[in-house]
Amino acid sequence: MLELDMALRRQLIANAHHLNPVVIIGKEGLAENVIKELDRCLLKHELIKIKILEGDREQRTILLEQICLSLNAVPIKQIGKILIIYRINPDKKNTLVTALNTPKANSNLKPKSRLTQKAKRTSMKK
Repeated sequence: MLELDMALRRQLIANAHHLNPVVIIGKEGLAENVIKELDRCLLKHELIKIKILEGDREQRTILLEQICLSLNAVPIKQIGKILIIYRINPDKKNTLVTALNTPKANSNLKPKSRLTQKAKRTSMKK
């Protein structure tokens, strides 16, 4: 399995925040068709959410490990019944990794404190 550094993992978690689950696994569990659909979704999106309806925490963790091993994916996070997994698509250029390596344009600007902003507003009123 692919190992990710913490910065990339945090970025993937942030990117997955707005995503909806693409596959819902029910009481039938991890069938062959579910694996094929997960593979298709990973090829298209690289980062996906999966919802598991049945089982306790241990069963969901085991299911996450099975999915990642069978699809050569990386488990990003497990939040209750939601699993987030990631797999690099070799056909696409990985823009996420390059975005993390390039510095941001305004990274050296510090946010102004509230006191500074309040003083500026009061001086403008006079």
